[in-house]
Amino acid sequence: MQFPELNYNFDYSITQLDERISVAYYDTVIGNNTLIFIHGLSSYIPAWLKLIPLLQNKLRCIAIDLPGYGKSSEGVHEGTVTFYTEVLSLFIRKLKLENVTLVGHSMGGQISIASALQFPSLISRLVLLAPAGFETFSEKEKSLIKKYNTAQLYYSASEDDILASFRSNFFKMNDDIKPMIDDRINMRRWKNFVDYCNVVVNSLNGLLDYPVYDKLKELMQPSLIFFGKNDKWIPNKNLHKNTTTESIALNGASQIPNSKLILIDECGHFIPYEHPHLLGREIKSFML
Repeated sequence: MQFPELNYNFDYSITQLDERISVAYYDTVIGNNTLIFIHGLSSYIPAWLKLIPLLQNKLRCIAIDLPGYGKSSEGVHEGTVTFYTEVLSLFIRKLKLENVTLVGHSMGGQISIASALQFPSLISRLVLLAPAGFETFSEKEKSLIKKYNTAQLYYSASEDDILASFRSNFFKMNDDIKPMIDDRINMRRWKNFVDYCNVVVNSLNGLLDYPVYDKLKELMQPSLIFFGKNDKWIPNKNLHKNTTTESIALNGASQIPNSKLILIDECGHFIPYEHPHLLGREIKSFML
């Protein structure tokens, strides 16, 4: 377990996928259609706890901690997109899940896209929330990002740095995010924090090394896509100053044959926390 010190105030289970990988998950159990929620970079199951209660009366909701995050397996792994898609396919098969929709936020969105392409028979639909992978990077840009994407950057972050990073994910940050901020601050003292920092670095590099934009046209699953109009993370503000969130969203969505794009006013990058009710309505309409 990466963070045994982490206090989850909900029931969760852990399944062993192979000799080194275990996945912690929160499961509402009931429902014929299953949503699997896949968090973004540096995140974990609690990212979904405002959205799931709005869906669980109609749909089975399963939120997972990816390996290296939260309560899933400890240590450093390669963090490649292929690694994560294999984990997802093993998880779906282990739990014998059918009628699966992947709900992916940011990094989780790109992992969801790759999973749907790699294992189309396992994935029925996609819900993508500010997905990574719509924004493209040149080889020079990738090298620049990797140069500054270091474990030391995450390891040395002060409380002020952490708070600023959380604020940058929102159009307007509310107090209900405080438990997640507290967890991130407290992690700095925990036994496996250095390993976690390396997992975050490997995960971001893995996204850069597995571009999906040119493959979006191959997606056959119905796809519902959301972007916040005030996203401060997409586009990359250092490399793509003259690009807008809306243009990236429109360009990416236009590549997916059976897709619907919803652009949300007064919304930043952390859509499931900032606009859960809008998401809940649209996802139920999409699914039911």
